[in-house]
Amino acid sequence: MTDNNQPSPQKPEQTSSQSGDPVDTSSKAKKTERKAESTSRSNPPQTVNPPTSPSVNRPTNGGSTLATIAIVLTVLFGGGITLHMQQQRADYQAQMHALRAELNQARNTINTQLSEAKEQAIGATRDIATQAETLLNQQKQSVDSLHLALAEIQGRRPNDWLLAEADYLVKLAGRKLYLERDIETATQLVQEADLRVAELNDPSLTSLRRALSYDIAQLQAMPIIDRDGLVLRLMSLQQRIDRLPLANALLPEEAQPSQPTVSEDIADWKTNLRTSLQAFADNFITFRVRDGQAIPLLSPQQHLYLRENLKAKLDTAIKAVYSEQQDIYTLSLNMALEWSRDYFNRYDQQVKAFNLSLEQLAEQHIQLDTPQLTAQQPLSDVIRERLRRSVAPIMTEGQQ
Repeated sequence: MTDNNQPSPQKPEQTSSQSGDPVDTSSKAKKTERKAESTSRSNPPQTVNPPTSPSVNRPTNGGSTLATIAIVLTVLFGGGITLHMQQQRADYQAQMHALRAELNQARNTINTQLSEAKEQAIGATRDIATQAETLLNQQKQSVDSLHLALAEIQGRRPNDWLLAEADYLVKLAGRKLYLERDIETATQLVQEADLRVAELNDPSLTSLRRALSYDIAQLQAMPIIDRDGLVLRLMSLQQRIDRLPLANALLPEEAQPSQPTVSEDIADWKTNLRTSLQAFADNFITFRVRDGQAIPLLSPQQHLYLRENLKAKLDTAIKAVYSEQQDIYTLSLNMALEWSRDYFNRYDQQVKAFNLSLEQLAEQHIQLDTPQLTAQQPLSDVIRERLRRSVAPIMTEGQQ
């Protein structure tokens, strides 16, 4: 019975080896041993043969199974660890890629900020350099001005103020001539400037005095235009327009008949008698012949328009006096004179005086051809040359 029951414990071991669980295999082996013991107790003992080779190899099969299980577990554990490490490696690589992308982005941002900061710094530096250069130029100009002022103070002669005053008088004469058209004042100012230069008694200023004399001669030769007087005369004519009498009718000129004469020949007594009788009859009845069309009288409204148009023409002439528009001035007065002759009573004394004033005013010359003062430039050149001569030594000392 012992030989028959010995192979029975191997079945649970195979089952356990197939299941792959070492804990369950040991428990089943213990149960098998206990069952074998109970079976041996219930049966009478018999002669026990020495153990065979299978009973001796039982522990060896169980160790190999455990070793196999341990190897399998080790392989599984190693595979899991390998998979886990690969997963961690993939995660680390993903994190590294993300960190690398963030690092690149941060690097680009830093580069952009550095570029902007660099450009701002360069721009600020340029602005500071420009401001410094501007300030340096201003200081240089200020220094030059101080040098000029110092030279003018140190190198000024006792009579130099006469030359400066002459320059001021000539410039003032130019303003009076070109802006205000005041010829008399401009002439007096240039004459005063010539007197200031004459007081210097400097032979080197002969060319300057020649230019001043030429300007004085030009100004004295210019016609004097009394603009204020012309305007006042035109305004007085405007006030007289409403009192001028109108013509009753505008008739064409009558034809002058030829007057027959009495001959001294006695043979022409009949003709002479007829001529005498005709001359006697003409004292009672007169026939006048007019060739042309008679212009009818104007209506009251047309009279008003006529007077207002005449006033407007005189206003245009007044404006032309101050603007020196000779053509407009002459045309306006000639048109006013023509209207006065056509529509006012030409035999009236007021109309005659009005027309005569218009004729005289229309002949006035209101436009001036202002000459160029030739003494301005030579006078400025003389002052600049004298100042340059006095500045040169001081500038040389300052550079040394």
